[in-house]
Amino acid sequence: MIRLIVADDHVVMREGLASLLEDEPDICVVGQASNGREALELIRQQHPDIALLDITMTDMSGLEVASHCATFMPKVKILFLTMHEEDAFFFAALRVGAAGYVLKGSPSKELLNAIREVISGGVYLTPKLAGALVHNYLADHPIVPAGDQLTSREREIVILISQGLSNQAIAERLTLTINTVKTHRKNIYEKLDLNSRSDLLEYARRQGFLPA
Repeated sequence: MIRLIVADDHVVMREGLASLLEDEPDICVVGQASNGREALELIRQQHPDIALLDITMTDMSGLEVASHCATFMPKVKILFLTMHEEDAFFFAALRVGAAGYVLKGSPSKELLNAIREVISGGVYLTPKLAGALVHNYLADHPIVPAGDQLTSREREIVILISQGLSNQAIAERLTLTINTVKTHRKNIYEKLDLNSRSDLLEYARRQGFLPA
């Protein structure tokens, strides 16, 4: 049985949520709170599995409640149900350790899915905002195309190998020693995780080094 508290300062919303959740055979609402301080006190008393919190509440925000729980009651999983679609609130919720973020107005099925995902140890992020998390991550960790792993010299050698030149011919063309060419060739195969010349030819075609 999933033991859960509901905290929202809008009475109709809070009671409607509690009624909806109580209809589920695997969920038990063990308390309701109308503000942040009440929510925190309920969590201390009931030790629920999940605290379903609004973000904007009187006395203490849901973010403050979550931050306190993360420090002093880390076993309580925090699931936000909020009207805030702004990225700032979304990322603030993640920073205080939220295990889930659902928008008010979402279908009830989404909220129930979020509760069950969170209790199973997962994280649930409403699809509308999950894309913002991916965008933020990619901004800090840009994907590097495979071709960009190679140095300009290595790309030259890929092209020449693809054109059928031997190590000796490549060395003469680029004024390198044959051992240097062999070292470059070994590095190319390792960087691109290639096993044969046919693999290299296929890679060169995909990168546009050779006609398709």
